[in-house]
Amino acid sequence: MRLENIHAIVTGGGSGIGAAIAQALAAEGARLTLVGRRRDALEAAAAAIPGAIAMPADVTDRTSIDAAFAAARAAHGPIGILINNAGIAPSAPFAKVTAEAWRATMATNLDALFHCCQAALADLLAAPAGRIVTVASTAGLKGYGYTAPYVASKHGAIGLMRALAAEFAATPLTANALCPGFTDTEIVATAIETIASRTGRSETEALAELTRHNPQKRLITCEEVAEAAVWLCLPASRSVTGQAIQIAGGEAM
Repeated sequence: MRLENIHAIVTGGGSGIGAAIAQALAAEGARLTLVGRRRDALEAAAAAIPGAIAMPADVTDRTSIDAAFAAARAAHGPIGILINNAGIAPSAPFAKVTAEAWRATMATNLDALFHCCQAALADLLAAPAGRIVTVASTAGLKGYGYTAPYVASKHGAIGLMRALAAEFAATPLTANALCPGFTDTEIVATAIETIASRTGRSETEALAELTRHNPQKRLITCEEVAEAAVWLCLPASRSVTGQAIQIAGGEAM
């Protein structure tokens, strides 16, 4: 129980990587607050973790985040770990990306990090070993076609973690990014369906199109990402900060 009684907030904690990270942190003794837009998914994920609470909120809205974090703090105490996981991954040719789609992606994948990190900052700096872990993507380290807003937002996410790591290097707070390759989540399942419907390929062929980037020729599992997140949250990982850690089966960047 290496994280016993440390309050961890996980955004996008209702499913996929977020839910897996929440479960892994809870297994180490952390007290969990799951934040996100989908109340039903959050409550179902929280019900599977003893003592966890669901806190519906819009991560793109600062007022909503301030209220959710205040309620979480009242329930579980000061925030010691912040997992920024909420995100969206729209796909379109760059020429067809609308200003609205661009802004929505930036609001969820980048602006939300600003809101959440600022809302938790005082607690994190006061903690013996404050931790910020942001789930970015290999798209934050390289370019992929047809996902310009996503790629740009994930580059920004990694940049923000590096900036915070530099600014707070003299404190116990660390800030890091995890960069999974294509992972077995609802977002990737939707991407496979989209590729199949638009190209006429089978879903097996669409999956092969995504996994070709991974030399291991497979999707990353949510549990693999969760284990890396736990490691970054441990007190012993105090020297690891400002990093963008790839979990991508050896994919070249």
